Amino acid sequence: MKFVDELVIDVESGKGGDGMVAFRREKFVPFGGPSGGDGGRGGDVVLVATRDLNTLFELGFQRLYEGEPGQKGMAKDMEGAGGRDCLVKVPVGTLVFREDTGELVCDLAEAGARYVVARGGRGGKGNARFATSVRRAPRIAEKGEPGERFRLRLELKLLADVGLVGLPNAGKSTLLAAVSNARPKVADYPFTTLVPHLGIVKREGRRAFCMADLPGLIEGAHAGTGLGIQFLKHIERTRLLLHLVDLGTQDRAEARRAFQTILAELQEYDPALLAKPMIVAVTKMDLPDARENWPAFRTWLKRQGCEAVAISAATRDGLGPLLDLVATTLDRTPAPAPEPVSDARPAGRVFEYLAPFELVRVGPGQWQANGREIERLVAMTDFTSDEAVLRFKRKVQKMGFLDELARQQADGEDIVSIGEMEFQVREFAL
Repeated sequence: MKFVDELVIDVESGKGGDGMVAFRREKFVPFGGPSGGDGGRGGDVVLVATRDLNTLFELGFQRLYEGEPGQKGMAKDMEGAGGRDCLVKVPVGTLVFREDTGELVCDLAEAGARYVVARGGRGGKGNARFATSVRRAPRIAEKGEPGERFRLRLELKLLADVGLVGLPNAGKSTLLAAVSNARPKVADYPFTTLVPHLGIVKREGRRAFCMADLPGLIEGAHAGTGLGIQFLKHIERTRLLLHLVDLGTQDRAEARRAFQTILAELQEYDPALLAKPMIVAVTKMDLPDARENWPAFRTWLKRQGCEAVAISAATRDGLGPLLDLVATTLDRTPAPAPEPVSDARPAGRVFEYLAPFELVRVGPGQWQANGREIERLVAMTDFTSDEAVLRFKRKVQKMGFLDELARQQADGEDIVSIGEMEFQVREFAL
């Protein structure tokens, strides 16, 4: 399966069902009255975090995720059925952003976490809801509220306890294959891993932990060189960095430069990465040169304030002490906090207008009215019904729309666009 950690999708919740105009007609029941039921509510689009996925690849086969529309209201005061929600499974660690504004909508950092990214439209009211003591036979019903549609950018940051970092060919894939059930590509010729791999490491008497083999960084990765910039973000979610340094095919001077190169790249990308606990694993100790250079290199690392362990993943020498040290360090290291989400956005909604409307002149004799409340009113009004049109005029007058038109000196022949409808200013008058 191809590894995909960024994806843009469209989501659209279901439209609410239309209300119904109906009257009760039963034998021996005079003056039955209105009996039109309300429309059903549209289905939501809900993102659900699951550990069954570790890539966004499968979501790319479908770019529009839609909630089911609600059904129309029925006679005898029966409400239409609500639409089914659209559940979209995403990997744990997925961040959701608005594509147009860049706003962080939610951080699905725990398995089972759910978030409604598009709420289904409300069902329209049937004519039974408009009956009063003086209005016995209303012939008015609302249309269903339209659903919400958004373009979202999904960004996956792997949630691993341990992140393996190091230059290409430092032995990260070999180590992961040796200590877990992961099977990354390992060969006896130089190459770099192209995608991250995850493996679960289990030690007897210890809590299991997740280890991620991240593609090899090179100098300049923070600025876009090589593949590093694509995967540095995954390091942000790890609790512990396991820094692998190849001492078998490099001399001590080259190993020092390799070690400092990785630290410099982490510093340039995000200085907070260097605040994470770090263990240095010196690899390929089955080679004679590595065993010869190890004492001096260990002394140099101690002067840098780093804890180091010598290992050979090929012969499995030193893996036990290394994993014990990793497990002990994890036990005293808290999990990273989820990404902060803006408190200004109303809970459960991706976006909300703050005012009922905003009137803007877009040209000579042309006006545009924006706002959730007034756009919803237009969308839910049945303009083929005289009673519905009269109700619409009363509502726009009550919200101060006519006063705003007068204040901005709109002419009676001017055109006002609201949603998908256009009106002449004089048409709003009662």
